[in-house]
Amino acid sequence: MSYDDHIIDVKSQVMDEKLVKQRRAQIVAGAVQLFSTQGYYKTTVQDVAKWAGVSPGLIYQYVRDKEDLLLLSILDVLESYKQMIPLAIAGIDDPLQQYCAAFKAYCRVVDARRDATILAYRSSKSLSRDRRASVKEAERETNKMIIDCVEACIHAGLFRPVDSELATYQLVMYAHAWALKHWQLSRNHDIDYYIEQGLDFSLHALLTEKGWQHWQQTNTP
Repeated sequence: MSYDDHIIDVKSQVMDEKLVKQRRAQIVAGAVQLFSTQGYYKTTVQDVAKWAGVSPGLIYQYVRDKEDLLLLSILDVLESYKQMIPLAIAGIDDPLQQYCAAFKAYCRVVDARRDATILAYRSSKSLSRDRRASVKEAERETNKMIIDCVEACIHAGLFRPVDSELATYQLVMYAHAWALKHWQLSRNHDIDYYIEQGLDFSLHALLTEKGWQHWQQTNTP
């Protein structure tokens, strides 16, 4: 299922798909900013329109209501993972290097989209049940890309035979903590150090003896 499949119920009065994507990106940027700073319930469509520099009437050509804006805001960051992880691992055949590249890409999306990441935690409960299910499915699709990397390393004998889903959620929660606790973590560390430490933690937990030998061979200057 694609990003477009998940937002199929977000109706637009405009038929030009390219224009819809452009306008929604502009509007969603404002929604994320205001939902994150003012809160979902306190923010109005009029507030979002003012931030985006458009009229409320124009917004209603692209979404039906404020819940549409919240759904699009949350799905947008999930779509960023789905775009950036494949780009990061493209052309990499080594499963361990794929794993590292996928984790780094995930963390960098979180860093770039901290407000949207926090918004997903804070406000997804405000969505209807069907829409929460849509967000959960989109998250599962994103996590599956990392699960595949973990399982490829297990299959190659580089990782211990751990539960790949649980290992993936450890990585995902570590990445999300950069946004959730950025107020403290960023005081002493930058994102590069944070990623480096996350990889160090996970590799010490997962690598087999064969995996360590492979890691040392492929990461020797």
